[in-house]
Amino acid sequence: MTSNVLIIGGGIIGLAIAIELKLRGAKVTLVSQNFQTAATHAAAGMLAPSAEKISHKAMLELCQRSLSSYSDWTHKLETFTGLNTGYWSCGILTPVLEERGREGERERGREGESNPPILPSSSPSYWLDRETIHQYQSGLGEDAIGGWWYPEDAQVDNRALAQAMLAAAKSLGVEIKEGVAVEGIQQQQRLVVGVQTNAGVIQAEHYVLATGAWSNAVFPLPVRPRKGQMLSVRVPKNEPDLPLTRVLFGEEIYIVPRRDGRIIIGATIEDVGFTPNNTPAGIQSLLQKAIRLYPQLQHYPIEELWWGFRPATADELPILGTSPCENLTFAVGHYRNGILLAPITAALIADLILEQKSDPLLSHFHYSRFHTKSSTTSMLTLPTPPLPTTPPPPLPLQDTPLQIAGKTFNSRLMTGTGKYRNIEEMQQSVVASDCQIVTVAVRRVQTNAPGHEGLAEALDWSKIWMLPNTAGCHTAEEAIRVARLGREMAKLLGQEDNNFVKLEVIPDSKYLLPDPIGTLQAAEQLVKEGFAVLPYINADPILAQRLEEVGCATVMPLASPIGSGQGLKTTANIQIIIENANVPVVVDAGIGTPSEAAQAMEMGADALLINSAIALSQNPPAMARAMNLASVAGRLAYLAGRMPLKNYASASSPLTGTVN
Repeated sequence: MTSNVLIIGGGIIGLAIAIELKLRGAKVTLVSQNFQTAATHAAAGMLAPSAEKISHKAMLELCQRSLSSYSDWTHKLETFTGLNTGYWSCGILTPVLEERGREGERERGREGESNPPILPSSSPSYWLDRETIHQYQSGLGEDAIGGWWYPEDAQVDNRALAQAMLAAAKSLGVEIKEGVAVEGIQQQQRLVVGVQTNAGVIQAEHYVLATGAWSNAVFPLPVRPRKGQMLSVRVPKNEPDLPLTRVLFGEEIYIVPRRDGRIIIGATIEDVGFTPNNTPAGIQSLLQKAIRLYPQLQHYPIEELWWGFRPATADELPILGTSPCENLTFAVGHYRNGILLAPITAALIADLILEQKSDPLLSHFHYSRFHTKSSTTSMLTLPTPPLPTTPPPPLPLQDTPLQIAGKTFNSRLMTGTGKYRNIEEMQQSVVASDCQIVTVAVRRVQTNAPGHEGLAEALDWSKIWMLPNTAGCHTAEEAIRVARLGREMAKLLGQEDNNFVKLEVIPDSKYLLPDPIGTLQAAEQLVKEGFAVLPYINADPILAQRLEEVGCATVMPLASPIGSGQGLKTTANIQIIIENANVPVVVDAGIGTPSEAAQAMEMGADALLINSAIALSQNPPAMARAMNLASVAGRLAYLAGRMPLKNYASASSPLTGTVN
């Protein structure tokens, strides 16, 4: 039994798991950068598996199992701490407004008949006609012509619940470290060996990732923030009773009354990253929809405005269970149902960690569902010329393969994945280039930047070596953090021994020239952490020598500014670097044509990294093939040795022995 567990994340999921593990006898530490930023504090606390009409069968079962345990779970918390969680089995109404009347008729079947929802659910539900729904809840808008009543759905005061859970965790003896920012996860041979934080390295026997919308900053998982704006109003004190006693769940709006007279209104769904703050448009949209559903709200004073970030996956289902590391468990991506799923998530994760008991439901939420399909099977490759019937004689030349950090590569051309018009062109170009190393901008994959959606699944990483890239980092500190994330990304895709990183530290946004001091600082730290560092630098022979001295695996001087296509503008310095280097020299940035690629190889460069010249050409796959041939031709020419330069003409045919 694992007795020493580190929980990464202080939202409701992290707290619930910490409490459950502690109650079962484990020693638990929980780290959180800021409890108040968790989605827990920004939610409304609806417990609505039926009202939300969840269509995924396993997800519906997970939610219903969690709801069935909620009353006992919150009662235990309240008994233990003496704090009220605000659990209220008030039921949820989903009014159907007038323009949806016909659709409502189709949903309910024959008028007056009690039917289950369209989607399968074991919870009872009832169709209420116009007269009945207005009796159930007075004050509804006149547009409400009927609706569904879900008596078993409920709510909890999410902020009160969070306070109770934090108090319970502290009382039970969970060691809580607030203000701790996790910078990376250290792993060796499929085991997490520590968590790098701003307070140093923290170690445990087992680790749980419960970092919500911020998960992708710690481990390369397809979890993105989905912003939601909310507000609350207050029922005036002169109201004798609570005017609203049931949660109203409408079209793109919900209204959640609290027993203390507070009414929560939410929530927008915005795919804007971590953009903060409320906006007039967002709040106006919520108020218009809420007032139409329940007109009395327009007379109540606004009490508070806020926003939060839901942790969303591509299929809007959580990621639960085992990870690529034997001692790391995932509990992330709960999207709109984090509050609801806290009890069941805690129980299932505790069973998995302490008893190695995996509930069959977990198989539906495993991280591997995002990596089961490889797009390489649909790649289109360029036609290759037929092989000659008689093979050419072997060349009297000997060459050794490219070796970087002890790993051998047959191709001396590396390519990138950015700037392509679409993912298919990138796939075809990688195949046509015959490259074995592909660089990936970690931050762009992390944020699903345009052109990088689904990139992890687009290439066959069993055949291609990933070179994570710290592109977009302005300081050494940023580059170090992104490099750590890149290493985890490579491991997640099956490259367990991949510790490569292309190091870029570029504070200059106009010319994109690398920072030599920041690059050297970052390289020193990353080498200490076991990375094979491939630094992108100006063609500075002294800097190249210093980077080699600190242990970099290569040096990568630019030929001209990145993405400029200006060709070889730094040949003199590159030649000095090649002459002095004892590590591979990779010419990076500025090459625009195959002739320039061949020239760089003829100088004695060990390899090339080319992205823009391929991706921005009119036919990227064809240009990728041309760059491949140029790198081979240039290397062969370098080995063959060029003819001596002369200042005078020399006939190609001898004059002796000619016929007069």
